[in-house]
Amino acid sequence: MMDLNFGFPVEVVREGIVSVVVPRLKSFKRGFWDYAPARAPVFYNPQMRVCRDIAVLALQSYQSIVKRYLNVSEPLAGCGVRGIRFAKEVKGVRSVYINDISERACQLAKYNVHLNNLEGKVFVLNEDANLFLSRHAAPKSRFDFIDIDPFGSPVPYLDSAVRALREGGLLALTATDMAPLCGFYPKVALRKYGGISLRTEYCHELAVRLLAGCVASTAARHNIGIKILFSHSTRHYIRLYLLVEYGAKKADETLKKMGYILHCFKCFYRRAHQDILLAGHDVKCPECGSTLKAAGPLWLGGIADEGFCNMLEKNLMEEDFSHINHEARKIISLVKGEVNTPITYYVVDKICGKMGVPTPPLKDIILHLSSANYRASRTHFHAKGIKTDAPVSIVVGVIKRVAKGRM
Repeated sequence: MMDLNFGFPVEVVREGIVSVVVPRLKSFKRGFWDYAPARAPVFYNPQMRVCRDIAVLALQSYQSIVKRYLNVSEPLAGCGVRGIRFAKEVKGVRSVYINDISERACQLAKYNVHLNNLEGKVFVLNEDANLFLSRHAAPKSRFDFIDIDPFGSPVPYLDSAVRALREGGLLALTATDMAPLCGFYPKVALRKYGGISLRTEYCHELAVRLLAGCVASTAARHNIGIKILFSHSTRHYIRLYLLVEYGAKKADETLKKMGYILHCFKCFYRRAHQDILLAGHDVKCPECGSTLKAAGPLWLGGIADEGFCNMLEKNLMEEDFSHINHEARKIISLVKGEVNTPITYYVVDKICGKMGVPTPPLKDIILHLSSANYRASRTHFHAKGIKTDAPVSIVVGVIKRVAKGRM
């Protein structure tokens, strides 16, 4: 443990190719189940290393595409590790502005900037995040990239963030309030994100789509459209990367990708629908006749771009990124395999549990579906999940046959 006169116990950790001073988390943990990062005077969560790894790769991939020097912003910086990694690990970054409303966080972040010899490239500010972003809303002051990683929902910062991004800029968002997004508190999701959530087996994809839909609606109010480049759901959070595209026409095109997902809680049937008049609670399931429930409005467009995924994988091959976590590499590979797959996924063990049969290997089910000329692939959203364009009756039938064939 070090004594650097911050007024609380700290330690040095190594992440990526940088070293940073962070709160010594075990000093703030009161019990086995206690969440130490929330108790520490400056926020730092080591479990978000994977998120930061992917963020570094995403920013490098974006820079490789636009081929210009980047001005980067992190409005909710905590100890500053994310912004410092951007400055140190990503080629083509001109400046990084890290901000936090906490004076203690700024003090620690400034020390970490000095520790990594980044004075003149990384600038630390002590303001409210929305005020900080609003100061950069003028055309010549906007950022190329903004990374919003809050403790909870990013919604309070969306308006100021989209206004502070230049044309074609990249926005990264984290949401950790998974309970409302995953259907446990649908009214809270409606209030925060503008769409109703459902507690389905594919709720984590619904969460990504609700967040994307909220961003699309927010951006449209400013005559800005969006394009989703990458997204993932990992542990306790979801993550979204998107481009902003200026113009009323772009905003209108974006809103055309909004809609609803109708779900049957009796037979696993689901379908996407754009017409609000047909997305009511009195619509009957065509498979079993039960009443369908609706999630949304939410994003029905793609949630990963093949070209961007290819660029992520290309950068992963570079020696400069050999330190990237194995889990981050696996997520990128799985998400790439999900590009252009149908909306939602089936969780095999949930279907097997309802039928009372053992859960067969996913590879066998995917093989059978592919043999029947249906698209089928694994999904990063769930270890037992399968994305396929096969009708629910076919999916259930294949799972049943494969399961009984192994009994």
